[in-house]
Amino acid sequence: MSKKTYSKTFFAGFIKENPVLALALGLCPTLAVTTSLYNAIGMGIAATFVLVCSNAVISLFRKIIPEKIRIPIFIVVIATFVTIVDLSMSAFLPELHAQLGIFVPLIVVNCVILGRAEAFASKNGIIISIIDGLGMGIGFTLALSLIGIIRELFGNGTLFSGTPMMIEVFSKPAMAMIFAPGAFITMGFIMAFIASREKKEG
Repeated sequence: MSKKTYSKTFFAGFIKENPVLALALGLCPTLAVTTSLYNAIGMGIAATFVLVCSNAVISLFRKIIPEKIRIPIFIVVIATFVTIVDLSMSAFLPELHAQLGIFVPLIVVNCVILGRAEAFASKNGIIISIIDGLGMGIGFTLALSLIGIIRELFGNGTLFSGTPMMIEVFSKPAMAMIFAPGAFITMGFIMAFIASREKKEG
């Protein structure tokens, strides 16, 4: 494949096919963990690791995976890497692991990861599947981080779970932003902004 194909595949997940902001996938962790930038980045990196590794393995064995049981096999592969992430995070980042809670093991059923396994990795070679996983993972992380920045900044007046950022005018943060409605409102404004930009460019 050409460099152009690799580049297009990598950058597709950033905006055009962004899992959260374009395809509205993976909304459960998006709503739950983006109350702070720190949590958002942690979840994004964990999901990216699982995406890249599961895409690589599924692509590598795609020709010998029986068609009728491909989904259970995909889930087993994904669960293996989620377990690695879960145990590693528990050992080396216990505070982050505690804050993310059940949403780390739930990466197993994240439709972003299973969707890329089914739609891309099972049909393409290992190199481009890794690139796809990396691009989608970075896009997912960027979306979570952007939502996390806005929600934490306006909801708590801080960044990275405690660093004061807001000026005196915003000494009383909008607490609604750290609840689920705040996530929906933030996502709505971001998606509307992206849509308006695409409309102007079109």
